[in-house]
Amino acid sequence: MLPSKEEMALTIDEAEWSSLRAHLHRGGLILVDDSLDLADTAHKVAADDVEIIQNLVENGKIGKPSDSKIRLWEEDQHKKFAMLIVSPYVLFQEKMPTFH
Repeated sequence: MLPSKEEMALTIDEAEWSSLRAHLHRGGLILVDDSLDLADTAHKVAADDVEIIQNLVENGKIGKPSDSKIRLWEEDQHKKFAMLIVSPYVLFQEKMPTFH
C-alpha cells in the first residue's frame, strides 16, 4: 500500500553530498526543485503518476542534477540536503525543510 504524503513527509531525512553521490553513479538520484514540496513530489513518483512526473521533468522541476551543480557539491562534501527514498530512487533538495 502506498504511504500518504503525510507519512512520506515524516521520512524526510538529512544527508550530506558524500552520502548521496553513490546514488548518482547508479542513476537513482533525482533533484527536486526547491519550489516543490519534497513529500508531495515523492508521493507522485511512488504513485507512478506519469502525466504529472513527465510535466515536472519537461519543465525542469525534477531530474538528474546538472554537471555544474555536481561540481559545486563535490567541493563541499558536507553540504546537507533534504532527501527521501522512493525505491529505486532517492529524491533530494538543496533546501532543508522546516521542522515544527
